[in-house]
Amino acid sequence: MHLVIDAQSPVPPYEQVRSQIADLARTGELPVGLKLPTVRALAEQLGLAANTVARAYRELEADGVVETHGRAGTTVAATGDTAHRLAAGAAAEYAARAARLGLTRDEALAAVATALGVAYR
Repeated sequence: MHLVIDAQSPVPPYEQVRSQIADLARTGELPVGLKLPTVRALAEQLGLAANTVARAYRELEADGVVETHGRAGTTVAATGDTAHRLAAGAAAEYAARAARLGLTRDEALAAVATALGVAYR
């Protein structure tokens, strides 16, 4: 696994690690079940603090991209089903909240379009 950290980027290093691993898992370059380096090993390889890599791994686990198995390590999860399930749940929560707030369907969709525009620059 080859990750590159851009020290000049405004994106925090943990987010650079998280997004690169997520992208590699999503494209299949990191196959399901692949054991990732330990937090300390990856931190040393990238020249980062262990807490930085640990935060990236925690966020990846929360997103269902990786699974942590204690001393057995961290492996790439089957993200397709998990990612779609989590996204569908978030969308349902948003739709319910937008309705409670009194937004019209078009207003709710416009808010989503704006948020997606920011997230997918």
